[in-house]
Amino acid sequence: MSDPAAPAREIAPRLRELRESVGLSPEQMAARVGAAPEEVLQFESGETEIPASYLFKAAQACGVDTTVLLSGGEPHLQRYTVTRSGRGLTVDRRKDYGYSSLASNFINRRMEPFLVVVPAKEAKDMVQHTHEGHEFMYILEGRLEISLGGTSLTLEPGDSLYFDSMTPHALRGLDGGQVRLLDVIT
Repeated sequence: MSDPAAPAREIAPRLRELRESVGLSPEQMAARVGAAPEEVLQFESGETEIPASYLFKAAQACGVDTTVLLSGGEPHLQRYTVTRSGRGLTVDRRKDYGYSSLASNFINRRMEPFLVVVPAKEAKDMVQHTHEGHEFMYILEGRLEISLGGTSLTLEPGDSLYFDSMTPHALRGLDGGQVRLLDVIT
């Protein structure tokens, strides 16, 4: 079984090194990203899940692309990028879903497109998340239940949903199967 904390342990040192390389204290970084200094240090420890919204803000505060934090490499394309089927950059944003970034090589992205795989699970095992920005989901395959601010919605292939990501949300595949969806976060 995979270690759910492994992605955070890979990204955390890059967070700390980036903050230190631009000469920011934990307190200064916290002020720039709208977090508490304790949260900055917690995310840099690698022992807790790092929200995507924090990664986006930290990258912006340090003047780099999010790809630097996710992969350790620099994006380099500015006119277009093609991501071939099955070749997206694997991103471990949440331990309960699988994410592949579909534009990690594009410089100065204004949105983050992901291919997301959501496993089947019991309703009691759904975990609510919030983050800044807006989110657009388009269901490719499977049936998805999304708990959105206390409302339960069922989405099927071809259905889409746009919402404010500060609304608490949780996902699960229905009918014992996983769901594949396009998820665009701004």
